[in-house]
Amino acid sequence: MELTNRKAHHEYFFESTYIAGMVLSGTEIKSLRAGKASFNDSYCIFHKGELYIKSLHISEYAFGTYHNHEPMQERKLLLNKKELKKLENKIKEKGYSIIPLRLFLAESGYFKLEIGLGKGKKHYDKRETIKQRDSERDIKRKYGI
Repeated sequence: MELTNRKAHHEYFFESTYIAGMVLSGTEIKSLRAGKASFNDSYCIFHKGELYIKSLHISEYAFGTYHNHEPMQERKLLLNKKELKKLENKIKEKGYSIIPLRLFLAESGYFKLEIGLGKGKKHYDKRETIKQRDSERDIKRKYGI
């Protein structure tokens, strides 16, 4: 099971990426295994030195009872203290954001979130990315790669 945030690479330049664990409840895990999640406008914030993800929509588990979770709640991300300090210092600079890139099930059986430290693209950068992608697509079509 893997979900990717395709919009993120169009909107941001990424300097570095990190793999973070997530604190999830049982119904959230069952819903994720069924592929019921969405990255629409999700982002990461710091609160009292800890990293949280906001606006990650994990649908309610269909067979959950009153123990079901809130779909849009904040979820804590687990990183090393050194990585957290590094990210927190970078975020204080103008233009940097922490964006979720990929949500996947690791070999250990836990769900992990790949996050990227990104700087927003300007409008002309986005046009350049679109041109580059179109030219690569044309080359692949022409030469059958």
